[in-house]
Amino acid sequence: MKKIEHIGIAVKDIEKSNMLFKALFGKEHYKIEDVESEGVKTSFFQCGPNKIELLQATHEESAIAKFIEKKGEGMHHIAFTVDNIEKEIERLTNEGFTMIHKQPKEGADNKLIAFLHPKSTNGVLIELCQEIKE
Repeated sequence: MKKIEHIGIAVKDIEKSNMLFKALFGKEHYKIEDVESEGVKTSFFQCGPNKIELLQATHEESAIAKFIEKKGEGMHHIAFTVDNIEKEIERLTNEGFTMIHKQPKEGADNKLIAFLHPKSTNGVLIELCQEIKE
């Protein structure tokens, strides 16, 4: 893993949260994107070298809707940049970590993604991200 790619924050209302984070960071989000496979609408803010991803559920069965119902709004996951997501999934599996996704899938912000189950990472949901090269 190379660096923190972003921190994901689960929100109930992405428009209200965009206003809150705009006031906090002093600038607008740079991208809004629907990720149908995950049942979320995302909004990204750049804050110095770091990114914050706001996630709003687009349907009641999405992981974000279930997270908010159980825990309320707040930090959802930490994402890390990797060079080769397939090799990283294999390495982490061999190290004994439990993967939610055994194969990468397309995510937001032009990334391939895969999540590690929080039961194997001290309760923290970890996302692996690899830039999709075109």
